[in-house]
Amino acid sequence: MKTMLQEMTQYWRLYLLTLVLGVGGSFQYGIHVSIMASPAEHIKNFMNQTWLSRYEVPIGEATNKLIWSFIVSVFSLGCWAGAVHSGSLPVKYGRKKALLINNVVEVVAAVIMILSRTAQSFEMILIGRFLYGYNVGLGLSTHLMYLGESSPKKLRGFLTLTCSIFIGFGKLVGQVVGIKELMGTEDMWPYLLAVSGLPAILQFLGLLCFPESPRYIYIDKGDEEGCKKALQWLWQEEDLKLELEDMKKEREVAQGERAKTVLDVLRSRCVRWQLLALVIPCAGVQFCGINALYFYAFDIFRESGVEEDKMHYLSMGIGATELIAVTICAFVIDRAGRKKLMGYGYLMMGVVMSVLIVMLTIKDQYPWVPYINIALIFLIICVYGLGPSGVSMCLPADLFLQAWRPSAFVVSGTVNWLSLFFIGMLFPYIVEGLGQFCFLIFVAYCIFSAAFMLYFIPETKGKTMVEITEDFNKLNFKNRGTEIEKGDFVLATKL
Repeated sequence: MKTMLQEMTQYWRLYLLTLVLGVGGSFQYGIHVSIMASPAEHIKNFMNQTWLSRYEVPIGEATNKLIWSFIVSVFSLGCWAGAVHSGSLPVKYGRKKALLINNVVEVVAAVIMILSRTAQSFEMILIGRFLYGYNVGLGLSTHLMYLGESSPKKLRGFLTLTCSIFIGFGKLVGQVVGIKELMGTEDMWPYLLAVSGLPAILQFLGLLCFPESPRYIYIDKGDEEGCKKALQWLWQEEDLKLELEDMKKEREVAQGERAKTVLDVLRSRCVRWQLLALVIPCAGVQFCGINALYFYAFDIFRESGVEEDKMHYLSMGIGATELIAVTICAFVIDRAGRKKLMGYGYLMMGVVMSVLIVMLTIKDQYPWVPYINIALIFLIICVYGLGPSGVSMCLPADLFLQAWRPSAFVVSGTVNWLSLFFIGMLFPYIVEGLGQFCFLIFVAYCIFSAAFMLYFIPETKGKTMVEITEDFNKLNFKNRGTEIEKGDFVLATKL
């Protein structure tokens, strides 16, 4: 057996590709999630000054709040638009070219952000935020496609989960550069909003050195020799017989098949359980209550006596905790398996949030309860990073064959980003109406997702795409008899 050191030495080019892909959409997403909190007051002041210079009256409070809410939420709409295009651009141009185009979008958005103050236009911030969202929506899906199709099955879980590591790292970097001692100042906020253009430039230059996804070259383009050269360059292996045979089986199954549309994915019986196994956890990433937790965290910190000017540093601790947890998950996912990490992760989140609800209810009765609540917040963040946050990233690459995969990423992206948009729009009203009991909604979803994953979904670790599809066919066609298990594999890839 190869040692870990030998594997790292052999696959160093593949790990370098992982790093190049990570500094794109994943890292940028993490930055965009965390960076808007720091310059919020500066941007609102800029909006007021711009409005005053145009109309010679201060901006109304309601109008200011509406514009700011749209600046924040338009990012999710941009992500959705990018996710929708992730089903067509990577198929038409290939995974690599789609990412190169995507990086140009990010750089354009960064330039718009820098020029917004000079042009006295908060509308440019809106446009920049939308383009940032588009970059993230397309970049995350294509990143996972590219990496999943370039990795050997023994490393597929670990490498695709690095996407979550880079998201966590991006959140932490965004929190750090946004502090007032660095770029979170009145003078620097346009450059703070544009800082994600730098990793886009690095990814663009880095991708020029790497080949296209081997599976795309062989299965979509039919170039076996080109695929072999790409694999040999990435893996530094001469004996690729088993991998090429696996791709050959998948290509034979999909021979003559057009790339599937989103409507095909939604309607076809042959991927019904794969679709459920994708949609429920992807929605769970937003509906598991993690955003509610971040919302409540600052109130809990204040009740514990944390000074206001120290609050930002404590939030950096939360970001660091999530990053460490996701990193640990990356090293155990191929041993523990996707099913257990996600299923038991949701279950643990539901249990701990139930305890948190009780503690929030009695927080005023005992002086030590707020400190318990801080510990519970960090515990939930740990569980979230170890399971649901990371594993959900692997699902479209794991569950769907080549013809279905781009549209599966469109579905997962649509579910994820629209869920984020609606949570962002509705959550303040839910909190206002339910208070700490808003967590009950998320507890119910966590328990439901855990039961679904643990009792219905087969494990995918260490299996080829064909083997995973055969396992799901037993669920998709369970009422059609044993002949399905033998002969319906081809049927399972056609409408």
